[in-house]
Amino acid sequence: MNPFDKYMNDNFSTAAETYQTVFSTYDKNSDGFLDETEFTELVKNLFNAKGDDTRIPSQLDTLFSIIDLNQDGLVNLEEFRYAWFYWIRQILRPVRALIVVDVQNDFISGSLSLSKCAAGQDGSAVVPVVNSLLNQDLFDIVVYSSDWHPEDHISFVENVKMRTMHPTSKTDAESAKVLDTVVFEFKGVPRVQTLWPKHCTQGSWGAQLHPDLKVAEKAFYINKGMNPDVDSYSSFWDNDKLSKTELSTILSENRVTDVYVSGLAYDVCVGFTAHHAVEHGFRTIFIEDAARGVSLDGIAKMREDLLARGVYMTDSSEVPALTKSEVRPLCLGIQAALNYQVAWKIVKQKTQSS
Repeated sequence: MNPFDKYMNDNFSTAAETYQTVFSTYDKNSDGFLDETEFTELVKNLFNAKGDDTRIPSQLDTLFSIIDLNQDGLVNLEEFRYAWFYWIRQILRPVRALIVVDVQNDFISGSLSLSKCAAGQDGSAVVPVVNSLLNQDLFDIVVYSSDWHPEDHISFVENVKMRTMHPTSKTDAESAKVLDTVVFEFKGVPRVQTLWPKHCTQGSWGAQLHPDLKVAEKAFYINKGMNPDVDSYSSFWDNDKLSKTELSTILSENRVTDVYVSGLAYDVCVGFTAHHAVEHGFRTIFIEDAARGVSLDGIAKMREDLLARGVYMTDSSEVPALTKSEVRPLCLGIQAALNYQVAWKIVKQKTQSS
């Protein structure tokens, strides 16, 4: 039996004997320290997701350096105690949030239907996948985000003549069409904008969540893209990071560690939400069969970018095991360790200044 498996339940112990027992299991020579060889064995047992074994050697130095707080080349019991409560606990007992991004009528059968975009994907296909996950009661909280644009929004191709073009724009207002990239003049600063058909206007049928989408009890709701002068793909920030939604606050107040992203569109709003989830320090899981995109090239580029940032790409069949920590990907463990490192530095600075 994997030594960590018995701690993945509601009785995750904070008693001293718990981390001491685990520490002793890997302290093979009983010298009171974990050296790199012993720590490697611990890491191999702690992480078990598909394909991750090949990454352990390349990531081991990073992990060991974070856990070895005094940088003496060994992990002592006190250092392991901190790691147990503030690193390993995130891995064995995560707090899980599902973000359902923009599963709205306009992206499914309305003015910006994905089926009419280059990839030709059916946006409604995400609905039964998301519903199935919600029916399994896998998440601690659920958040629905929605585009909620004013009539004069900057992204609408119909509004392209309402604003002044920046001299660097290669496309002028007269010839601009859907999916063109233009550059507007905004308070003396160029603002790059992809043009979309009018969609998800406030209060419209197109802005409503798809009627077949399951709405979880006690869910949270986020509206984005309400500033007429800046687009907002991510459920966290607008595209220029001038303002943010309530999402990061909701997740932090609920002590969320793991963010699962799904919805529409893969290569735009879902991808940017995942990107920013990592920036906020959340262990981020992208459910690929619960997302559909605009273009195959865009999907491929977004996927490559997210993998490079440490996002774990999966499908809905693996999500139950992930939420229960039966599958523990190394890339998510790295993010947990980085979070621990940041927290430790803050605590250390406060201690030194007091």
